[in-house]
Amino acid sequence: MKLIKTLTGDRDIALLVGQVLRTGVITASAIAFVGGVLYLAKHGADSLPDYSTFTGEGKEYTTFGGIFRGLATFKPSAVIQFGALILLATPILRVFFSLIGFAVEKDRMYVVITLLVLGIILFSMFGGLKV
Repeated sequence: MKLIKTLTGDRDIALLVGQVLRTGVITASAIAFVGGVLYLAKHGADSLPDYSTFTGEGKEYTTFGGIFRGLATFKPSAVIQFGALILLATPILRVFFSLIGFAVEKDRMYVVITLLVLGIILFSMFGGLKV
């Protein structure tokens, strides 16, 4: 709560939102890079896959539960997917922190607009979620 009380101006909120974006992208990139290194260490000498036919990923890499189970067993593909999840969460956090900033400034119109944008983003992402 102390953080919100210290955010008094547009500049402070813009700095916080910028920091959230930078931190999210750097964190996601680092996690995906570590996953890539682990993947190459484990599968770098494997033969090339057959690219003439498409083979989709199973539930272990396309659901939150599958990704987190893979993380628990430290599977390289799950680490890469977790980095992608962090990258997807970054703009959502940006909109959320913008919402907090507008609420602190008591700017009702932008609070409503930002809530609408956040709702659309969340519905779009989780509306077709595989459980």
